[in-house]
Amino acid sequence: MIICRSNNQLSTLVSVTLLALAIVAAVSYASTGLSLLSLPASPLSWRWPSSTTFIPSFNLNHTPPSPPPLNPKTALYSMFNCDSDSCKKQNGKMNKLVSKLIKELEDESMLRRNKKRDKKLEKVEAELAGARVSMRDAAGKRNSSLSSPLNDPDYVPNGNIYRNAYLFHRSYLLMEKLFKVYIYEEGEPPLFHKGPTFDIYSMEGVFLNLIEKDPNFRISNPDRAHVYFLPFSVTMILNYLFDPVIRDKAVLERVIGDYVHMVSSRYPYWNQSLGSNHFMLACHDWGPRASWSVHSLYFTSIRLLCNANTSEYFNPRKDASIPQINLHRGEPAMVPGGLPASNRTTLAFFAGDQFHGKIRPLLFQHWKDKDEDILVYNRVPNNVSYHKMMQTSRFCLCPSGYEVASPRIVEAIYAECVPVLISQNYVLPFSDVLNWDAFSVRVSVSEMPNLKRILLGIKDDEYTRLQENVKRVQRHFLVNNPAKRYDIYHMILHSLWLRRLNLHIYG
Repeated sequence: MIICRSNNQLSTLVSVTLLALAIVAAVSYASTGLSLLSLPASPLSWRWPSSTTFIPSFNLNHTPPSPPPLNPKTALYSMFNCDSDSCKKQNGKMNKLVSKLIKELEDESMLRRNKKRDKKLEKVEAELAGARVSMRDAAGKRNSSLSSPLNDPDYVPNGNIYRNAYLFHRSYLLMEKLFKVYIYEEGEPPLFHKGPTFDIYSMEGVFLNLIEKDPNFRISNPDRAHVYFLPFSVTMILNYLFDPVIRDKAVLERVIGDYVHMVSSRYPYWNQSLGSNHFMLACHDWGPRASWSVHSLYFTSIRLLCNANTSEYFNPRKDASIPQINLHRGEPAMVPGGLPASNRTTLAFFAGDQFHGKIRPLLFQHWKDKDEDILVYNRVPNNVSYHKMMQTSRFCLCPSGYEVASPRIVEAIYAECVPVLISQNYVLPFSDVLNWDAFSVRVSVSEMPNLKRILLGIKDDEYTRLQENVKRVQRHFLVNNPAKRYDIYHMILHSLWLRRLNLHIYG
């Protein structure tokens, strides 16, 4: 049995350990075969395919920024490194666990290589192979990169908000036609099959509710599924089982570890693929940590995470970044819309906790009460509406807090305010499809003192294009119940679909 995730280029970061694992099909990204995506090795560094690969990058018209030094933590089997003695002692243990897992997967893959293939799984793989061929044909039509020639009664992707509009459209329609998700039924609410539907972790509950009721993508026959969903909620596990006094974080390991052990014992699917066609979804800050409890889940399974931080071993080659949205209980949903560019009187606006993380204190240091054009508040005054400030500002500042994701990004998009992204090591949501440079501005932490100069340097016609693109991209971030085509729920599914396409079982 051979399992591989294909990639266009062999990373220069591949260590001796990784080279030894090149034959381990369950975890290899170094295949010279098909790659449908150009996934980032770091938040600002996109890997571009060579001219010989027949599936080009989604982005055919936008020149990426110069890449920073590659981060070894984005490697699939990254070794844990740090400077302090205490960190070295702790990470020494983690390195031993990683090395053990590498050996286990290598041995398992070699044992399976000559075994008889599962006919049902071969049929599923054949369906995906046909989809890859169809996408290859779409990718070859470079003149259609800015618009799709396909008919669609609801929406036809077009314009530079997409890295390749036609390829995305073709992929999306194939997803609707083919993609099937099996949800393990084991587990009882509230820890399983239920999640929060309000506050900043709301996407856990929103996705769970929608996928469990979705007759188009959910399938009852696991033999026909392309992916398998582990329906636990990290937020609910912590809400019900985590003691804030004892602070035993191992509760996540016990619950999730026991659950994976149960489904892998009852069903053959986890062991067939070593977990690589299984996925989890988490918006809680501890989502990445939760997956560490089962090392195969951490290193080989697909993780849909709001906290898409490459410095915390988020791996964009197999994991997908999803938006963080703050849904308020008892309040009406924020209605998308805002003033036109000519009527927006505030240059830039931010309101939030000054000491939340390392980036915000720098923002307050340079701009709090320093300039009337850049309004920075710890808390908005009583006579000021937070949402109206967003709707009347040209730019909405979206600095990371303790974690990289920020609900302000989606709030800015709803308010038709151009987001200013200030973060480190953050892989943006849906960035394998969306061209974020067409509807947002990225400012590095080191450029914080020059923030006003950067924003004023954007000419009126360029700003108008950015804001119009913000309006156009809104549909992909809207939360609908019931779900609507191309909304946030379907974009999350599409991110999952792309990563499953890039996974070859019996490849």
